[in-house]
Amino acid sequence: HEGDWHLLGAVAGRDVLEIGCGSAPCARWIAGQGARAVAVDLSAGMLRVGAEAASRSSGPAASVPLIQADARRLPFADASFDVAFSAFGAIPFVADSAGVMAEAARVLRPGGRFVFSVNHPMRWIFRDDPGPGGLQAVFPYFDRSPYTEYDDDGELSYVEHHRTVGDRIRELVAAGFVVQDLIEPEWPEWLDREWGQWSPLRGGIFPGTAIFVASLP
Repeated sequence: HEGDWHLLGAVAGRDVLEIGCGSAPCARWIAGQGARAVAVDLSAGMLRVGAEAASRSSGPAASVPLIQADARRLPFADASFDVAFSAFGAIPFVADSAGVMAEAARVLRPGGRFVFSVNHPMRWIFRDDPGPGGLQAVFPYFDRSPYTEYDDDGELSYVEHHRTVGDRIRELVAAGFVVQDLIEPEWPEWLDREWGQWSPLRGGIFPGTAIFVASLP
């Protein structure tokens, strides 16, 4: 939790951008910490959900601007923000993720910080199974073919793009960032439940999340 880790640094009084915000709970939380938060997402539907949630909020969290935008073409001037972040948003769902890194660098001021979390690239070599079947490596780590899902009409409904840890670091460096940290959270000892593909069994063996922390010179 950002309240414990403070990966974004001090945000009070600073301009903070959330990229791929979904319904923007993170941006609302950041606003509650005193930041001037702005949130963008490609999905108008998710932004409507965010607007409804904001209407039930109070204080700064109720007035976070929600903007529909492509993460590769952010509608902001150069050097508009002090901090940019993405919590499992945008980056895995854009084929040109290097372009997202470049846009984040463009809208940040010198010394700005960029933090994003994604499913750990190691996850791609395992099946989505919280049990013993999810512990066997069956897919090539270096196969960057996207994961896709289709609806009942055969229309593409979901795409997620795999990149290795090295890919992510090279994208950040190419955009002009200095990589400060790569955090691989350990499974909490107190968390004993399963959801989706994750379980204490899997979480005790390999990380499910990778958090990249970078800054501009």
